[in-house]
Amino acid sequence: MHWAEQIAQRIIDRDPNKEEYVCAAGISPSGSIHIGNFRDIATSYFVAKSLRKMGKKAKLLFSWDEFDRLRKVPVNVARVNDDMEKYIGCPYVDVPNPFPESDAKNYAEYFENEFENSLKKFGIQMEFRHQAEMYRSGKYKDYILLALKKRGEIFDIIDSHRTQEAQEGEREAYYPVSIYCPKCGKDTTKIDSLSDDCTKATYSCKCGHTGSFDFNKDFNCKLAWKIDWPMRWCYEGVDFEPGGKDHASINGSYDTSKHISKQIFGYEAPIFQGYEFIGISDNNTTTGKMSGSTGLNLTPETLLKLYQPEVLLWLYSRNEPLKAFNFCLDDGILRQYFEFDKMYNDYKNGTANELTKSIMELASVEGRNLDLVPMSLIVQLGSVVNFNLKMLEVVFEKLGTPFKYEEFKDRLERAKFWLEKCSPQDMNKLRKGRNWQVYDTLSDMEKEEISQLYDFLKKGDYDLAGLQTELYAIPKRVRNLTLEDKELKTCQGAFFKNVYKLLIDKERGPRLYLFLYAINKNDYLSLLDFSYPKTKEEEESEKVVEEVVEETKVEYGEPDPVADIKDEVELSDFEKIDLRVCKILKCQEIRKSHNCYKLTLFDGKDERVIVSSIKHYYKPEQLVGKKIIVVANLKPVRITGVTSNGMLVAATNNACGSQVIFVDDIVPEGTQIK
Repeated sequence: MHWAEQIAQRIIDRDPNKEEYVCAAGISPSGSIHIGNFRDIATSYFVAKSLRKMGKKAKLLFSWDEFDRLRKVPVNVARVNDDMEKYIGCPYVDVPNPFPESDAKNYAEYFENEFENSLKKFGIQMEFRHQAEMYRSGKYKDYILLALKKRGEIFDIIDSHRTQEAQEGEREAYYPVSIYCPKCGKDTTKIDSLSDDCTKATYSCKCGHTGSFDFNKDFNCKLAWKIDWPMRWCYEGVDFEPGGKDHASINGSYDTSKHISKQIFGYEAPIFQGYEFIGISDNNTTTGKMSGSTGLNLTPETLLKLYQPEVLLWLYSRNEPLKAFNFCLDDGILRQYFEFDKMYNDYKNGTANELTKSIMELASVEGRNLDLVPMSLIVQLGSVVNFNLKMLEVVFEKLGTPFKYEEFKDRLERAKFWLEKCSPQDMNKLRKGRNWQVYDTLSDMEKEEISQLYDFLKKGDYDLAGLQTELYAIPKRVRNLTLEDKELKTCQGAFFKNVYKLLIDKERGPRLYLFLYAINKNDYLSLLDFSYPKTKEEEESEKVVEEVVEETKVEYGEPDPVADIKDEVELSDFEKIDLRVCKILKCQEIRKSHNCYKLTLFDGKDERVIVSSIKHYYKPEQLVGKKIIVVANLKPVRITGVTSNGMLVAATNNACGSQVIFVDDIVPEGTQIK
């Protein structure tokens, strides 16, 4: 049974005859609502959907906590308006809209509109509550008066969930409500006295204003969070509400509010589900908890440029609330799409188990039909044809998968956005001229392989299967090898790398037979034709490249003195070091680091990231695809903001700089160095 269905069953078991169940969520519009906050809504949404699946009536209730105080100004707000600090302490709904291009009435409405517009794309229907309106209309009046009358009991409950001792006089001075000052608009007030019937108070504000307040007719006040939360449970009849794991801790917000709900308001607290925070896996690092008020976050609207809404919902649905997961800005997103497609196909084909069926049903968006053109294929081929729609249709037709624009348009813009914004190094673009720098380094046999490939392609009498067969046959034929020869695969791999370097300046790319078959042969055939000398333009281009290389050349000095051999160690000491062969999958620059690269490796089992200060000695293209030796069991350490899980082995000397020790490609990843 899916986790949301388990929660739904608990709700029904607790109150089987309730006419309509209420699943609640709430967010403070402190800034752009990030995708981490979205887990609050997704969790309640899935539970409400599960209740309806079980034949029950369920309402999804969402509270905008816009009556909360502005605590700090988010970074993105401060960039456009540097005069917002003066509103700290005012309720969000009373803070002016900082974005002049928007017609939102205030700060809260701007961020509420931003979030609600993105919610429509998920097909999530909710009933909204705006807490400023609820408070200021007097709807909570009786609850506020009750809290004032029982303020001593409330203090005792809160105190029982604290670790520190209460100070003398603290209980007598405690009031569960804050008054917003009519002069400065802030909650920097202090209640000085309260009438015996708890209906009238006198107060003073830090701004110097003093006044009286009648709780029967003055409503510009707000209960403290741990009283406000259970009060709303009671008012709305809430049956379920999730919250971040910080609220779920022992003696945390939920424990305290649960106690207040029962003892003060006479309401059994709703079933609660804590959830883990969500991170972002990108090309520099993996973030932890996101915060809306920092301005450094990803909104649902932003992630919808990368993920289809169903895929986003699927990530929340398949992961239990207390399980953390990452949204991927790196190539992990392609794996996520692949896994989604596999599960979706099982669901559509009727081969999925009950859990998978529930996961996919909860992730569905009403009114949308999905065509699962592989995201990785769109990414691989899209950049080659510069995302030309007609050309992409032709490519798919050639590959025997005649997808039409209507079938891949939903993913096409997302693939383009990911490549351009998140992973430009994965763009596959043909060179504009022949790569003599690479060709001149090839052996005679390697040049003959390129020549035979050119002749075969120029002749043009082949199909997809025939092209694939020929690509593997060329190095076998040129080198007079048989299928039994161990070096055959190595030679074939080297041939493929040479072709990629001549065509797209990379050692890796889309599957070569698909690549060569899909795109217009006339666009790349000339790049493989070295039967005539360099043109004047090519010679000029080489001079420019040589000048750039000369400018960036590292100067080396005299060799370092040979160091004495270190003290002897026992074999058992050496065996503690786990040296492994790893393959470099990606090499990326780290923002603000002048010396270090972030290397993504495959160690035979998993991907790992290490940071290495070899930036002055290698370009990324000189490292990607190579195999190196890594100290695999070195304790992780943070370097330039990235967690490094290991250290590569290199020879460092004044005469050569830092030279990485590379391993022959024939050695499998994960092999131990003994």
